[in-house]
Amino acid sequence: MSEEEQKNFVIQKLYLKDVSFESPNAPGVFSEQDWTPEINVQLNTESNTLADNVVEVVLKITVTAKQEDKTAFLVELAQAGVFTLEGFNDEEKAGMLGSYCPNVLFPFAREAISELVGKGGFPQLLLAPVNFDALYQQHLQQQQANVEETTH
Repeated sequence: MSEEEQKNFVIQKLYLKDVSFESPNAPGVFSEQDWTPEINVQLNTESNTLADNVVEVVLKITVTAKQEDKTAFLVELAQAGVFTLEGFNDEEKAGMLGSYCPNVLFPFAREAISELVGKGGFPQLLLAPVNFDALYQQHLQQQQANVEETTH
């Protein structure tokens, strides 16, 4: 394998890009006897090219907890990282940006969300693991289906 063909993946920086915590119905929400909130989690990723082979990937997570149709808390978080990706073809690079990098970022986002929810006076919230590989494959299938739909 020549030096040009070698793949190089480097995590340059991991950081919290944006965060928001709201508890619009506090302190009334704390008087609820039966804490069984409905939790909604939304995930999104985006990437921005910073330089040759250097990309920022941002994992955006929104968590909404509702107790009897009242919002108990809302967390919006953007966990980001700067990554070097050298020697990957376009397909491999897309997979790294759509799956591998979000997998790197998720534990940091999960910890920050858990900490925010706890500091907001609520029981600890541990987000379930996310299979970014499956989500990325699903995204590719949807793109392919959209292409097939527009060509028929």
